[in-house]
Amino acid sequence: MRSVLVFGAGKSTTYLFKYLVGKALEEDLQICIADKNFENILPEIKSSEYVVLKTLDIQDEAKVEALVQEASIVISMLPAFLHIIVAKCCLAYGKDLVTASYISDEMKQLEGSVKEKGLTFLNEVGLDPGIDHMSAMEIVDDIQKQGGEVLLFESFCGGLLAPESDTNLWNYKFTWNPRNVVLAGQGGAAKFIQEGTYKYIPYHKLFRRTEFLEIEGFGSFEAYANRDSLKYRSVYGLDNILTFYRGTIRRVGFSRAWNLFVQLGMTDDSYTIENSEHMSYRDFLNLFLAYSPTDSVELKLRHYLKIDQDDVVWQKLVELDVFSTFKKIGIKNATPAQALQSILQDSWKLSPDDKDMIVMYHKIGYEIYGERKQIDAHMVVTGTDAAYTAMAKTVGLPLGISALLVLNKKITETGVLLPINRNIYEPVLKELKAQGISFTHKEVAYMGYNPNNVFG
Repeated sequence: MRSVLVFGAGKSTTYLFKYLVGKALEEDLQICIADKNFENILPEIKSSEYVVLKTLDIQDEAKVEALVQEASIVISMLPAFLHIIVAKCCLAYGKDLVTASYISDEMKQLEGSVKEKGLTFLNEVGLDPGIDHMSAMEIVDDIQKQGGEVLLFESFCGGLLAPESDTNLWNYKFTWNPRNVVLAGQGGAAKFIQEGTYKYIPYHKLFRRTEFLEIEGFGSFEAYANRDSLKYRSVYGLDNILTFYRGTIRRVGFSRAWNLFVQLGMTDDSYTIENSEHMSYRDFLNLFLAYSPTDSVELKLRHYLKIDQDDVVWQKLVELDVFSTFKKIGIKNATPAQALQSILQDSWKLSPDDKDMIVMYHKIGYEIYGERKQIDAHMVVTGTDAAYTAMAKTVGLPLGISALLVLNKKITETGVLLPINRNIYEPVLKELKAQGISFTHKEVAYMGYNPNNVFG
């Protein structure tokens, strides 16, 4: 049997394992899953005759090497910073590798050695990054093949709640790593280009500079800019494009409320708080407010952030129990971001029957034979429950599909790769469509921001 080795068994792996097990008989596969614990693996996967579980500490170099040596192909579902450990081991023992994460600088440095050994290290092949690259490049390539020039590229993606499970004032619950949600947008200004003018949004303004989207059949959304859109211009072959913007989707109103945490300093991850373990939610909130011998925390907060009495964001804060004197942070030496995450997880945890929803939207404007046109494309995927989420489906399926394509020599390109070439994205998108994940395309009038570029 051919061995597919998967490092990591987190919440985003349910559909990956389901897909691989479903293909095991016809593809002659054994799925080896290596992790510290297997609490997120569902019983039907654990009991499969095609699955082998290996308890592993990723820092155990000898055991990692032993597992990689026995593998036919390796998939890493570990946190992004740990991929390099697996990658170096795959390079040493001549194994192909597939990940869903952004290509790190360390991974890029392996390019020459990976190509020299004739290996495929395929990265950014999950949801975002992943399906966003593949679906966008399919449209861009088709436009350019017809002789068109892309003028405007906007791409948005977000993990949200399906309408039937959208039961809180924030219109949001955690459907993936909560820490990444709390830290979103940090690490430098958001960078993009609009109508030929470079734009930068510093972190403290990020959640008040949002774009608004309308997706037919699904309503209104907002999006805040991703940290660095510009690096993908060259990747997509769009160096001379006038507008290039990538963003994260939320329901309208989320960003304005989230901005309160940013302005208070609650999303800071650079220092730790004394006595955080026993601190109440109310005391934690009060850390960021001025001392007053007479005013309550509520009054100080309203005054500091200028929140009117009838402002809906106030009710959003109340819903999170941030004024509670009984609920505790429960984390020793927590950073503000860790403490905030603890508070949010208390309210934003998916219930067993909750359904999440992935929304992806591309807006691509182009000129062909002197005429300007625009394609709007969207994908909406709804989860089944808190285990089989849309997030897990849209991350795991493209990973599993890509791994089998590499294993079966249907993808033969070597090096440290992105899924942006037609010979990679075309078969992946075809299989995703067969699995119920596809885009709706619609040609609309080209709007742009300012077609004549009169103002910047």
